[in-house]
This record gives sequence, structure tokens and C-alpha cells, in this order.
Amino acid sequence: MTDFAARRRMMVDTQVRPNDVTKFPIIDAMLAVPREAYLPADQREAAYVGENLEIAEGRVLLEPRTIAKMLDALDIQPDELALDLGCGLGYTAALVARLAEAVVAVEEDAEFAAEAQARLSAQGVDNAAVIAGPLAEGSAKHGPYDVILVEGAVEHVPEALLAQLKSGGRIACLFMDGPLGTVRIGKKADGSVAWRQAFNAAAPVLPGFAAEPGFVL
Repeated sequence: MTDFAARRRMMVDTQVRPNDVTKFPIIDAMLAVPREAYLPADQREAAYVGENLEIAEGRVLLEPRTIAKMLDALDIQPDELALDLGCGLGYTAALVARLAEAVVAVEEDAEFAAEAQARLSAQGVDNAAVIAGPLAEGSAKHGPYDVILVEGAVEHVPEALLAQLKSGGRIACLFMDGPLGTVRIGKKADGSVAWRQAFNAAAPVLPGFAAEPGFVL
């Protein structure tokens, strides 16, 4: 029988801590949340490898390093409300739920959304709500949010999404430029978001976040 707990500890010791993620709440969450419980059955054995895992066509569960470094950069506090876009089957929502007061997770695929909510409930995660809807639209009626996390790559971020961020709030996005990607952290002040580069990563671009084609004369 697979010892997932041992693999989870190895993931933290070899993929998370060596990448300068040392905040106790994040380490604690990644040790506690069973990544294998939020994957399709045929991917469970690969739950703790250091790479993105495909969970559907064009959709991945981000590698542990990328998720951990995003969470580290966002510095989520226990009294904050988070928005998790592209939650897949709920793994990162489960991590964020341990860090924040509550998390609203959005998944475009209605079956995924229902399955994510079922898996979160089965794991006793009672402060995360999964909503089915277009990822790029977020969930304005539950906002504004202290933190927004986009679980996949973007080429642009819609203004309607940035509008759901509180003043002083933070957003983490993986911007892809061809095969290369950079995670940037945005912070909102005076109605606009200023971005800084955090680290390199890669993932497929999520639906609704592709760059709009420019006009060609």
C-alpha cells in the first residue's frame, strides 16, 4: 500500500523548503492536505512528483513548488477572504482554506466543480465554497477579496477580475510568453494594480485568459 504521508513529507523536504518556502502555515498545510485525494484516480500515484499533472485536456494541477511559492508570495492571513480560480478538483483550495478565513473557488467545468466540492467536504474542509462559472469572470457577488490566486497561466488579466480585489489586496498570476512563464504578484493601491516578478514557472493558459488578438493592418 502506498505511503502517501511519507511521500508528502518528502515533497515538502525536497520541493518546498529548498525553494525558500519556510512560512510555518504553508509548510503545515502542505504536510496536512492529501494531494492524492484531489486527483483523478489514474494520477494518484504521481501525486507528489515535482511537475504539473494533467487533470483534463489543457488543465493541470500545478507542481508543488509553484503552488508553495505562490502562497508564500501572497502571504495569506487568517482573517482574509480568498478567490481561487481554476480550482480543478480542489487541492489548492484546500491549502488556501487552511491559511485564510474562507475561500471561494471557481471552476468552469460544472462536473469538476461538483466533484471538487464533494472532495473538499469529504476531507472536512468547511470554509471553502466551489462555484461553477467562467474563470475569467471570478465571482464578484462574493467579493471583494483580499487575495486572488489563478491556478494556471494567463496572457492577460481581465479588468473585471482586478476590480474584485480589495484595496491592499494581492493577486498571483502565471504570465506565459511563448514557452516561458513568470509568476507575478500584483498589489492593488489607489484603484490600480502594480505587478512585480516573483519566479519562473509554466502551465497551459486557462480559458478566458488568452491575449486578445491584435489588429493586423
